[in-house]
Amino acid sequence: MTGPAREVAPGIHMVAHAHVNCYLIEDDDGLTLIDTGLPGHWRPLGLAIRSLGRSPGDLRGVVLTHAHFDHVGSARRLQQRLAVPIWATYEEHALAARPYRYVHENPRAAYPIKHPKAAPIMMALAGAGALWVRGVRDLRTLHVGRALDLPGRPRVLATPGHTFGHVALHLPERDAVISGDALVTLDPYTARVGPRIVAGAATADSARNLASLQAIADTGARTVLPGHGEPWNGGAQGAVDHARAEGPS
Repeated sequence: MTGPAREVAPGIHMVAHAHVNCYLIEDDDGLTLIDTGLPGHWRPLGLAIRSLGRSPGDLRGVVLTHAHFDHVGSARRLQQRLAVPIWATYEEHALAARPYRYVHENPRAAYPIKHPKAAPIMMALAGAGALWVRGVRDLRTLHVGRALDLPGRPRVLATPGHTFGHVALHLPERDAVISGDALVTLDPYTARVGPRIVAGAATADSARNLASLQAIADTGARTVLPGHGEPWNGGAQGAVDHARAEGPS
């Protein structure tokens, strides 16, 4: 990736840092930020906004796909510095306040031994502030099945399983769906690539996660934009089929 932001669908710009992706959605009314990454995303996000010819004051809102530490890492600072409203489903509010207290199926300790190729990813996450994320409170509540009155008007899809209140964001006019960690193309815990769900070290309910992928498939979107890994341009159904074939890990 060259530059602080990369256009990955019409008017959707990916800001990737330390193997974590955030997305800026642009229209005439300003910008919507999907997820906030880690503390280390603060500078890349600022550079990305300015590279689009915008200013931080053009940011109209932040939408969280879910509230794990690597997706809320810059949220508190955005809220305090810019007074930007932050949206998440009600089920994610408590986790956003304490982003390390998340439910996961499998013990995390075994993964570095079983998957040593993931060690550089874990080191990059730590270097970007993964160990000192501060929570965020006073969130606005997302309601699934609705289009948000924010730039791009993303439609909120329920995709629980990775966390209990996880959502994806569909942008039909841009033929894209932002999948968050419901479906990724890089699993940070195993270093495996290609469409899949995240390992049980960070997923609350893998079976529910796999079932909820139908909401992503039903969009029919050409482009799937994950929370980790490269965009997938082979269609939402293809990504979901691939993830289901891979299964949990």
